[in-house]
Amino acid sequence: MDLDFDRNHLWHPYSSLIDPPPVYPVERAEGVRIYLEDDRGLIDGMSSWWCALHGYNVPELNAAAQRQLEKMSHVMFGGLTHEPAIELGKRLVDITPEPLQRVFLADSGSVAMEVAIKMALQYWQSRGRSEKNRLLALRNGYHGDTFGTMATCDPVNGMHHLFAGQLTQHFFAPAPKPKFNEPCGEEDIAELRQLIEQNHAQLAAVTLEPIVQGAGGMRFYSPEYLKRVRELCDEYELLLIADEIATGFGRSGKMFACEHAGISPDILALGKALTGGTMTLAATLCTDRVADGICRGEAGVFMHGPTFMGNPLACAVSNASIDLLLNSPWQKRVANIEKQLKTELAPLKESEAVADVRTLGAIGVVEMHEPVDMMQVQEALIDRGVWLRPFGRLVYAMPPYVISEQDLGQLTGAMMEVLGNP
Repeated sequence: MDLDFDRNHLWHPYSSLIDPPPVYPVERAEGVRIYLEDDRGLIDGMSSWWCALHGYNVPELNAAAQRQLEKMSHVMFGGLTHEPAIELGKRLVDITPEPLQRVFLADSGSVAMEVAIKMALQYWQSRGRSEKNRLLALRNGYHGDTFGTMATCDPVNGMHHLFAGQLTQHFFAPAPKPKFNEPCGEEDIAELRQLIEQNHAQLAAVTLEPIVQGAGGMRFYSPEYLKRVRELCDEYELLLIADEIATGFGRSGKMFACEHAGISPDILALGKALTGGTMTLAATLCTDRVADGICRGEAGVFMHGPTFMGNPLACAVSNASIDLLLNSPWQKRVANIEKQLKTELAPLKESEAVADVRTLGAIGVVEMHEPVDMMQVQEALIDRGVWLRPFGRLVYAMPPYVISEQDLGQLTGAMMEVLGNP
């Protein structure tokens, strides 16, 4: 591969072209391993940023793509429809919490959240409540890199403070304090309640990542907190937007993280694992109430329509991925991964360099006291046959559900060796 061209011309995520970080050339991927050009196999503990839940080169997904390619790879969704999109809509309505019934098929997670935000804003405008045009988000939250979503990410601890002057100014409540297995008292939502009481007349929605705050810190919080947010939204007539782009399709141990609290949002954003990591696709679902409110307004339609929405190829693969997941013992696999991560990462709690070790579902997080040297840690892990992508003070694993006990042991063993002896 021409790595010089890559270094001089290709911009990788959150990287500099003046002093580009090293990249590792991938030749192929199969099972839970990424194979580099020099034929080194690396156990992918990241599921390619959380989306390849079945691993790589999956026969069922490949076959679905091939069948669809022989018919059509794409056709516009404006004025046309097709079987893969209809079938995907049926599956999503069937597996998501009631009463989510309406499905908008978009391009990526960030776009799914843009669509969710626009749905909430247009809903209130259509109902003659245009003053309800602000959102309430949580500190340590992350919802994407587009302008609408950046405005709902943590403005201090997030990644987008450089754009603060150009972003819509929303309201932010403190990050949830109660941990996953802890109760949530009135004092834990006092500031959230106060913000809603004082500003509900101009608030369209509360937006959050249910149970797991991802890129904002890999924090797990109490289902009781989420339940209380739902109650506050109902009490003060606000919509609830759930960003399940990272947690959807079983990652937290439930099919959707909202199920831990037994609640349903008014608007739900999905992405990442939707196609099993094969290609980009996302979806935003809403209730009949939201859809009806939007469509009875001045425009009469929802004002969004990406070129590649409802892409037949991506929809066909998504159908195959969902079927593969539902027909597998995914709950048992995720439970086994959680148990092994918890057991094998636990000794790191004794390291003076480690601040916390936490697990939930197929997510294992090691939080250090100080920021890690990403390149140094990554190289050390690669030397041990493992691929992870640390950021800040966090080194975390979100492996494919099909990972074997032996491979997961190699992954946790590498984390133990590298992080336990900084």
